[in-house]
Amino acid sequence: MKSTKNYYITTPIYYVNDVPHIGHAYTTIAADIMARYQRLNGREVFFLTGTDEHGQKIENTAAENGETPIELADRVVVRFQELWKVLNISNSDFIRTTEQRHKSAVNEIYRKILEKGDIYLGEYEGWYNVGEESFITGTQLEEINKLPEDKRPKIDKIKEQSYFFRLSDYQDRLLQFYKENPGFISPKNRLNEVVSFVDGGLRDLSISRTTFSWGIPVPDNPEHVLYVWFDALTNYLTACGYPDNKAEFENTWPPDLHLVGKDILRFHAVYWPAFLMSAGLPLPKKVFAHGWWTVDGEKMSKSLGNVVDPYQVADEFGVDVFRYFLMREIPFGQDGDYSNTSLVNRINGELANGLGNLVSRTLGMIEKYFNSKIPTPSEFDEIDKEIEKKALHTAEKVGREIENIEYSKALTTIWEFIGDVNKYVDDMQPWTLAKDGETERLSTVLWVLAESIRVINILISPFMPKTSTLIFEKINPENKTGEVTKFNDSKKWGLIKPGTSINKGDNLFNRIQ
Repeated sequence: MKSTKNYYITTPIYYVNDVPHIGHAYTTIAADIMARYQRLNGREVFFLTGTDEHGQKIENTAAENGETPIELADRVVVRFQELWKVLNISNSDFIRTTEQRHKSAVNEIYRKILEKGDIYLGEYEGWYNVGEESFITGTQLEEINKLPEDKRPKIDKIKEQSYFFRLSDYQDRLLQFYKENPGFISPKNRLNEVVSFVDGGLRDLSISRTTFSWGIPVPDNPEHVLYVWFDALTNYLTACGYPDNKAEFENTWPPDLHLVGKDILRFHAVYWPAFLMSAGLPLPKKVFAHGWWTVDGEKMSKSLGNVVDPYQVADEFGVDVFRYFLMREIPFGQDGDYSNTSLVNRINGELANGLGNLVSRTLGMIEKYFNSKIPTPSEFDEIDKEIEKKALHTAEKVGREIENIEYSKALTTIWEFIGDVNKYVDDMQPWTLAKDGETERLSTVLWVLAESIRVINILISPFMPKTSTLIFEKINPENKTGEVTKFNDSKKWGLIKPGTSINKGDNLFNRIQ
């Protein structure tokens, strides 16, 4: 049985028919934040991401490029793996659906579901969206046909022999599960969408294809390849040892959190739980569907030339700036708009003038007035105690907000406290205290500021790990690890030690004109 100390989080696995864009970065950074936060709380984290390398779309793209599907996959997968290094993603594993371990897991879950009597051979006739690798209903086709011709996805009419999964048998069980586990799908509006979809009636799902060959063959009938979503969803089982490593599997499964884009929620919240129910496996604890990004108010597209390249933004503005902006700009779960103007405004207003200014002027005064050593405080005034109270309240609130995947709220809470501490500097005017020879009061004020920075630094560390390391090295350069280790230390006051050397160094952020 899985220990409560273990935490398993996943991103979707990303198609290798295109290079990574802002949407891929958004989901993966969001997962990384939760993984880092859970580690700071002392939990053993298994954080999975990877690539989806099978299906008709991959086969078609490879043919257009004059290469084999595996050549395409081998070439593009490197872009994802390298980007996660650039963006400081702390994943535990990277799964590729072309790996042998994954094929073994897919074969096993297929056999389990077959033994249950939930797979049968029939014939599929209907419409297929190649771009999304999904079967579509007549109603969905009507909606697609209302779109301008240049905006319509490629839809094929197909008729072929197919193996089917008895999805219709799971309608009532799924509805009962949603009712008993209202936190399974978030945000709440997404839960309502899924319940409405399932309540409208489920048809059996085609889970094999014969009109293309790039996929995992159906056990005992290699003329069929398994439907890409049956294959892809199984990756979450593969990576934690299913079916061969029983101890590892029981220690990891089920996932605590699947993070997905809203466009693939149905696969994760309807098909996936039904497959797992059929196979007799525990269901994930939560599926969270986030929104989409537009760019300067327009949908991203190659033809418009407005696709945001995460490599380019990270290189131009900095990795942590990019991570901060994506999580701060919109409430996680809603749609948002990306613009360089908004990014620059956040850099100048919140990062440079807010956090950067606080750290720079605090350490500058400690350097100037106390020979680069954190001073010993004397008696605390009410205004000092108010900062302590606000710090502890902020830490408690931020912890709750991260747990609830309310990342924008958490960053807002942190920056409100940064604003309070900057105001404290302006109100206390340490430079005047120094000029007037009020050394004891100056010592107390600068100690309160240093301690506030220590707390802030822990709170930002899941979001901005490189910045956090830099701050840690500034306020405690003698500690060579340069790492924050416990989130709970943000909920304690008085941990910064007088006499500790500081190292002001360069500014954390530079204003952009």
